[in-house]
Amino acid sequence: MTISIAIIDAFASAPFRGNPAAVCLLEEKRDAEWMQRVAAEMNLPETAFLLRDGTDSYGLRWFTPTQEVELCGHATLASAHYLWTNGLLAPGRQARFHTLSGILTADQTADGITLDFPAEPALPATAPEELIQGLGLIPRYTGRNRMDYLVEVDSEETVRALRPDFALIARVNARGVIVTSRGSDEAEPRYDFVSRAFYPGAGIDEDPVTGSAHCALAPYWQRRLRKDELRAYQASARGGELRVSIREERVRLTGQAVTVLNGRLEV
Repeated sequence: MTISIAIIDAFASAPFRGNPAAVCLLEEKRDAEWMQRVAAEMNLPETAFLLRDGTDSYGLRWFTPTQEVELCGHATLASAHYLWTNGLLAPGRQARFHTLSGILTADQTADGITLDFPAEPALPATAPEELIQGLGLIPRYTGRNRMDYLVEVDSEETVRALRPDFALIARVNARGVIVTSRGSDEAEPRYDFVSRAFYPGAGIDEDPVTGSAHCALAPYWQRRLRKDELRAYQASARGGELRVSIREERVRLTGQAVTVLNGRLEV
């Protein structure tokens, strides 16, 4: 049996930027163990599995190389891009996905693809010792949501210069750690905030661009900056730019995507 699979760079306007995801189109249900083996073989930050469950909607699951996750932005954006570019969804028609985080949607917009995700605000929390030692700094602010720790530091320079101890970060009792600061006034182009995200416990030391992290970052920076529309940059080696807005406990994430490879998986 062969299954269609693609590698797509999400939150990127050119190949080899943003965050790569594999998108696998299933013709029938497969169990989680099989999907996990495929994700390990692909060895990308996320592999998305799509299965049509209606005339215009799809079931969607996400796997890192080591585990299934409950929410993933970049692989959802990649999945919507896959459906439109491969003629599985008419241009301009909304993509609807049934996921572990409920129904998520994606729309084609003038700036790219806009995802509608749940806000995941981080409440104030005490930073565990493994986090402090793993980052090598005292946070300006520490918060926690159901998935991650959110840490604000003093400057964009600090965010970019971080060299975490991933063995210690992996011991933190959370999916991962998001580090953020307000954007530098000298940065070109100007961003409202920057971030990096670390998930060594999920098999990803540093995620290039993390849509789900912005479900915590958006409400945090909305309160701090008193702005509903924000420009964000995730300052990984690959880098990625997002437009972020928040309305009534929903976060809208906008970015572009590029197909790098279309192929078939022999199973």
